[in-house]
Amino acid sequence: MGETLRLTSAADGFEFDAYHAPVTDARRGGLVICHAIWGVTPHLRELADGYAEAGYEVIVPSLFDRFRRGFAERDTDPELYARQNGFAEAAHWGADVLDGVQAAIDALAPPVFALGFCFGGTVAWLAAARCRGLSAVASFYGGQIVDYLDETPKVATILHLGKRDELIPPPAVEAITARHPELPVYLYDAGHAFVAPNGYDAESAHLSRLRTLALFARNGAGRGDV
Repeated sequence: MGETLRLTSAADGFEFDAYHAPVTDARRGGLVICHAIWGVTPHLRELADGYAEAGYEVIVPSLFDRFRRGFAERDTDPELYARQNGFAEAAHWGADVLDGVQAAIDALAPPVFALGFCFGGTVAWLAAARCRGLSAVASFYGGQIVDYLDETPKVATILHLGKRDELIPPPAVEAITARHPELPVYLYDAGHAFVAPNGYDAESAHLSRLRTLALFARNGAGRGDV
């Protein structure tokens, strides 16, 4: 359904790939999806196609292209995880790849929204605070948000977290809610990656998607260019 685009960073001219899923009917807005540590996998492309069917023109930038170009083809693999985790650390868990997110935002007509999973959940959090042109952001189980608690989202932002997520234990959740008491934080009876193949929980995935779409609807979805 989708296609590969080549985007350019305004910061230094670096060119990187992105998956683009155009809308299939009336356009409600643009959406940037920030990938998990596995990269732009078939699962992420399938999710992008699903949001496109809901009326969102989606771009999924390949945020690790600065380290190794190309979309990932596996969602779980120990060797891949070790390599990609190194990429995430080198990118300071998203702080150093926001130019890629910004390029994706700039390539979409408003209103533009963002969401992200795992590594991408932290990227989405940082994008809410630092990027221009966003209307709302949904972050799914961003493990390093606790390292960026001094960042304050400039747009409406919600967090989706699992109650049994060993990578984001209760003290981390408490630190987030204490620092940002106004922030909607939704806790699901699930572990980490409850939208992804390696931790999928159908009820949590469905409910978090509904809440994300409601967030977008409250913040301009359907009022942008068609």
